[in-house]
Amino acid sequence: MKTALLFISLLSAAPALAQSGDETAVRATIGQMFVGMNKADSLVLKPLFTPVARLQTVVNKDNSVSVKEDPIAGFITSVGKAKPGSLDERLGSYVVHVDGDLATAFTPYQFYYNGQQRHCGANAFTLVRMDGSWKIQNIIDTRRKCE
Repeated sequence: MKTALLFISLLSAAPALAQSGDETAVRATIGQMFVGMNKADSLVLKPLFTPVARLQTVVNKDNSVSVKEDPIAGFITSVGKAKPGSLDERLGSYVVHVDGDLATAFTPYQFYYNGQQRHCGANAFTLVRMDGSWKIQNIIDTRRKCE
C-alpha cells in the first residue's frame, strides 16, 4: 500500500517538476538578459529575443497614462554601446507562470547607472518557447523615482 501511495504521489508531482524545470529555464533567460546588459554585450542579448519582440514602458506624466514602445534592436544596440558595468538592474523576487510554450514573469527592480540609482519599477515579461528555448517576446515596465 505504501508503495502504491508513493507511486501515485510521484505521478501527481510530475507536472509540477516539469513546470519547475520550465520556470528555471525562464528565469535563466531573463537572468541572461541582465548579464548581457551588465556586460554591455549585445551578442549575449540578440538570441534571447523573438524576431518580433517588443519593449514597452508605461508612462504616467501628469496623471496621463500612455505606453511608449522602443524597438528591441535599438535597445540591444544601446546596451552594446554602454560601458561594461554601467547598466545594473537589480531584480526583486519574482513570480513565473508557465502554460505549455507560454510563460510570464513579474518582478520589481531597481536600476543603477554608473553606480547611481536612477529609477525603480516593475518588469512584466512574456516569453515563448521556440525550438526548445525560451525567448523573450515582450517586456513592459514601469519607471518611477525610488522611495
